[in-house]
Order: sequence, then C-alpha cells, then structure tokens
Amino acid sequence: MRTSFAMPLLLLILALLTACQALAGAPRTVEQVVEKLRHNAVSRLEPRFRFAGIEWPPQEVQLMAIKENRTLELWARTGTQWRHIRDYRIKGMSGGYGPKLKEGDRQVPEGLYNIAGLNPNSSFHLSLGVNYPNEFDRAMARNSGRSGLGGDIFIHGNRVSRGCLAIGDKGIEDLFVLTAMLGKEQVKLLISPVDFRTYSTDSLIGNTPAWIGDLYHTISERMRQFPRAR
Repeated sequence: MRTSFAMPLLLLILALLTACQALAGAPRTVEQVVEKLRHNAVSRLEPRFRFAGIEWPPQEVQLMAIKENRTLELWARTGTQWRHIRDYRIKGMSGGYGPKLKEGDRQVPEGLYNIAGLNPNSSFHLSLGVNYPNEFDRAMARNSGRSGLGGDIFIHGNRVSRGCLAIGDKGIEDLFVLTAMLGKEQVKLLISPVDFRTYSTDSLIGNTPAWIGDLYHTISERMRQFPRAR
C-alpha cells in the first residue's frame, strides 16, 4: 500500500516542481525556443526565400542595418548569388550618425560585425549578440588613446532600445530561428549610418578623424555588393 501511494505522490511533487520552475521563469535553451517558434518563423520566411529564388534554408545570410531609414535588410545566398529577402523595421534605437566610441554614449556601433551568440532569455524577448567591439574598433581606440568602449550590443525584440537594435518580437523570432538553423558563423551584420548605395561617403566625413572615413569606405564597398532593384 505504501509503494502504490508513494509513486503518485512523487509524480505530483515532480509536476508541481516543474510548474513552479515555469512560473519562476526557468532559463530556456536555444533548442527549446527554436522548437517552439520554428514552425511560425519558417512559415513567414520560406515563401519569401522561394519568391527571391533562394533555396531554403540558405547557405549564408547578410543583415544590413541602416540608421537613416531605420531598416534592417535581410539578404541571403545559395551559391554566389545574393538576393534581397525582406526588410525589418528598426522600432527602437538610440544615438545618431557615427560609430560607438565609449561606454554609455548610447550610440549604435557602425561597421562590419559577426553574431557573437544567441540569447533565449533576453529581457527583450530574444536577442542576437553583436561582437562589438571588434578588432577594428579596438585598434582605432588604441590609436586614439580611448578605453572603456562598452559592449553588450544586441539585435533584440520589443520596441525600445539604448545602443542596440530593437526589431519587434516577430522580427527577432525570425532571425533567431534562422541563425540557430544556419549557425551564427553563417550570419554577418553590417551597420551603416546611411545607405551608401545612394550617398557618397564624402557627404558624412567632414572634419571627422581619418579612420572614420576609412570605415565608411569599407562599409560602402560592402553595401554595394547588395544592389536593390529600384
């Protein structure tokens, strides 16, 4: 009798512990999030890839964030051909034109970056980490005698952000699932002050340090590999 009573009691305790963990916001894994969101994210993305003539899933992805028009462009390729897939509205960011120089300046960085990791437990729904400061950022800081560059830069959900890029919850769900499927090494990020496919870099350089001009030329050269149909 004791054995038959103990087993249901043990199962009840385990169920209560599981429920308590869920209520307490137990950490989620990347795998758990992808399993939950994959169907909806793929149903939104796959038709756009087919329309663009890109196989699903793609071989590589390029994200291009443009501060001027608050747009995050999604490009993908299979083989050597890059195609524009869709745009996401940047719903929240701070600062203005110009690279991030120090912690607390609320600037969104500018440059060519990699995805540093996936955070399934972000305070802003989900997030993709950006590898700021990268090698170029650190080298220019050393040359300028700057320190305290800051960090913790993300693409994330929600509609508000300070120094990061908020693209809404559905937007980050799409990119989170896509990055998890491909591997973060296959997703690159470009952040630019303006669309250098339209503007000359000279229009923004002015009296800025020479290294910012070099940075903008590098960004411009990369952007021009992704011409949009007008």
